[in-house]
Amino acid sequence: MTPEQLADIHAASFTQPRPWSVTEFSDLLASERTRLVTRANGFALIQIAGPEAELLTIAVHPDARRSGQGTALMNDLLSAAKEANCEEIFLEVVDTNTAAIALYHAHGFGERAIRKDYYNGPNGAKSSALIMHKPL
Repeated sequence: MTPEQLADIHAASFTQPRPWSVTEFSDLLASERTRLVTRANGFALIQIAGPEAELLTIAVHPDARRSGQGTALMNDLLSAAKEANCEEIFLEVVDTNTAAIALYHAHGFGERAIRKDYYNGPNGAKSSALIMHKPL
């Protein structure tokens, strides 16, 4: 997928936190530490830092949700992290994204911490960030 396609899917998928730009995706893809996994209507980006991986973002276009793509992307990104010899993976998710949190729990992630009022939402509303972790 091109940075433009990634940005389009991300914009269709997220309002909080804000969608990422084409430039941000281009910069991430230029890093040798970044791994991209894709499906027809979705993608996930992880970043490798020694024995740790961080799930930067995962997105499935709203028209393709509930089709198993999120599960397939999770399996692919976990495999990519293991292939990079990572021992654990972390992620951060807005605490109101119950669908994503359920997906992460289904793949063995546990809650590690909360960053209270971390995200700025519409009309000044704040949401917390949930930090999740999984040993690989």
